[in-house]
Amino acid sequence: MADADAAILERLLGKLRDAGIAFTMTHHRPVFTSAEAAEVRGTTLHSGAKALVVKAGEQFVMVVMPADTSLDSVALRRLLGCKRTRFANREELLELTGLEPGSVPPFGSLFDLPTICDPDLGDNESINFNAGSHTNSIQMTYADYQTFESPRVAPVTKGR
Repeated sequence: MADADAAILERLLGKLRDAGIAFTMTHHRPVFTSAEAAEVRGTTLHSGAKALVVKAGEQFVMVVMPADTSLDSVALRRLLGCKRTRFANREELLELTGLEPGSVPPFGSLFDLPTICDPDLGDNESINFNAGSHTNSIQMTYADYQTFESPRVAPVTKGR
């Protein structure tokens, strides 16, 4: 694990522990897609909390959604009142988070980014996500995620 990955993981784990949030962390073979992650975790794709960093107008935001859905950019633009959105490129993602695509945990607060969460993620009692690397995953309750992160909840996905 790279130094930046380890630092993000340790910061996240410390914040969760300090907040009294129960979670389970697992170490597994490297995964690079949401489907691979669900398979190695033995969970549903819908319970995967996919974290996307998006440039909306002049600001970057984190959008969190179930891994079996895709971003509805029209809904996101309408929500944020901007004309253009695009995904952060690899260099921007590295600059903003210190992490590679697919390893970013769904906590914009770790990176000083506003977090928007699609309400469909709440279909799950527990959510699963990569935690700063392609080999570490965390499972926690959706309720604890909501309490800890306090994201703006708004529909921003296209259906499953």
